[in-house]
Amino acid sequence: MSEIKVPDLGESISEGTIYKWLVKEGDTVGQGDVLAELETDKVNLEISAEEDGVISSILRQAGENVAVGEAIGIIGAGSGAGAASGSKPAAAASPQSGSVPAAAAGAAAAEPAAAVTAPAAAEGAAAGTAALASPGARKLARERGIDLGEVSARDPIGRIGQADVNGHGAAVPQAAAQAAPAAAARPEPAKPPVPAGKAPHAEDGKATERKRMSRRRLTIASRLVEAQQTAAMLTTFNEVDMTAILDIRKRRKDAFKEKHEVGLGFMSFFTKAVIGALKAYPMLNAEIDGEDLLLKKYYDIGIAVAAKEGLVVPVVRDADRLSFPEIERRIGELASKARANTLSLPELQGGTFTITNGGVFGSLLSTPILNTPQVGILGMHKIQLRPIALDEERTANRPMMYIALSYDHRIVDGSEAVSFLVKVKELLEDPESLLLEG
Repeated sequence: MSEIKVPDLGESISEGTIYKWLVKEGDTVGQGDVLAELETDKVNLEISAEEDGVISSILRQAGENVAVGEAIGIIGAGSGAGAASGSKPAAAASPQSGSVPAAAAGAAAAEPAAAVTAPAAAEGAAAGTAALASPGARKLARERGIDLGEVSARDPIGRIGQADVNGHGAAVPQAAAQAAPAAAARPEPAKPPVPAGKAPHAEDGKATERKRMSRRRLTIASRLVEAQQTAAMLTTFNEVDMTAILDIRKRRKDAFKEKHEVGLGFMSFFTKAVIGALKAYPMLNAEIDGEDLLLKKYYDIGIAVAAKEGLVVPVVRDADRLSFPEIERRIGELASKARANTLSLPELQGGTFTITNGGVFGSLLSTPILNTPQVGILGMHKIQLRPIALDEERTANRPMMYIALSYDHRIVDGSEAVSFLVKVKELLEDPESLLLEG
């Protein structure tokens, strides 16, 4: 017999949510078979069987939060069919043990199972009420005997921290003493039943569907709020004439694809331009660590990808050392993995600067939010023909793109941010310069 345990999820990830079970109790499994899918803050991971056997018990159900190293099921010895058919002859051919009625044997067999599943059910209930509690808050609540379902969270997305538990512990006795007489004198009125899956709407006769947010969506929400609360975020804008890049792609795309077996897109140009600008203005490639600055001498560029479960930012490592086809190939591989939900944690961790392209969805202008702890993010937008004044007398329709740079004003001055964006514009409008500076 062996336990099915939550594997190590990587740096900074201590818990996950069971997304779904791929087996049920009584199923026969072999070593290496995938048993369940676990949803973490960043990616979904598969939990595999470590030995052959039968799923004798599933301790935690889909939707429950589980910690690293926690047992979520048990694999017993034998095979599913063999275990069921072989148990009866063994009981009948045991005269020394005495005659045991079938009902009594069944009850005796049920007792160990009850002993295992009852604590698991209690743990599951506790986990459900503390779905958005940090590990430290859970530990503190257990030590003080506090029900996390009764603790109010100050976090905008409802995540309970240790400070919330401490505050609740101090407030409960007084609140309970004041509430008891009032509750006795004022019975709670009965509420009309609400259909399953529905939540009451403010207006009579209407209802809204209640849908649980995925762990990844909760993490995205938390990170975006954190970025806006902790960074002095500003955005500056410029526009790029894409004529030269479009001309190169038109002339070279067929030969490029034939030689390198990958298409020549826009992302390689923008990645090279960003790297050239980061070398000229290194504060955009830095990070705040307490009272220190970490000036990074490498260029790991995050590329935002819209996946089914939400936005993810896989990282192109050492992008300054890659050629145009290598960048295009790597971005294509990461985007395919993101949409298939097969990205690994190392492919999502780190990154020194991020590029996001809202133009693929038709966005004309936006203000991207920082991917903390990074201090800069570049937003690309839709290419649109606009009349541009070439000089005092001539105008022409040119394919123009607005670009936006959001930056952390705590360490990046406005003049530096504007100069960075102008440098990106210059490199994109003269793509040959990317060979020298990018």
